[in-house]
Amino acid sequence: MRFVALAAIAGTALLGACSNEPKYEFAEGACYFVATPDNAPPRLQKIADDQPQLEQCAARLEEMRLRFLRMGGSNQEIAGAYQGRFIFVDREGVKIGKSLNGSRFFAMARTGDGRLAIPGAIQRDETGRPIAIAEDPAAK
Repeated sequence: MRFVALAAIAGTALLGACSNEPKYEFAEGACYFVATPDNAPPRLQKIADDQPQLEQCAARLEEMRLRFLRMGGSNQEIAGAYQGRFIFVDREGVKIGKSLNGSRFFAMARTGDGRLAIPGAIQRDETGRPIAIAEDPAAK
């Protein structure tokens, strides 16, 4: 019985290690755009160096997304990467994940005027619609 359980656990671990996701090398502080060419694996293109935090990389990706839309593009979502985490920016906000195809977790939301902010900093009206960003507690 123990052998069967051990074999099942080992088999599951081996299957989990065999991911068909490409592996990437990430430079520290570099922000990447994930290009997804047709019939080819995704590749990383560096768009900024010396980004101290994931949020700054998300801001660079948002700038890029807006520039594409202003030039007539129609793609509402853009993907990027920062130090091993994947960033997904769309009209709702910013989501992060450990892989391109895995789970995504909400990181930043849009305020009422379209800016990006951490969800806890957004003040909402009684209907839940964002109306402002909370004032910095140190400013009081």
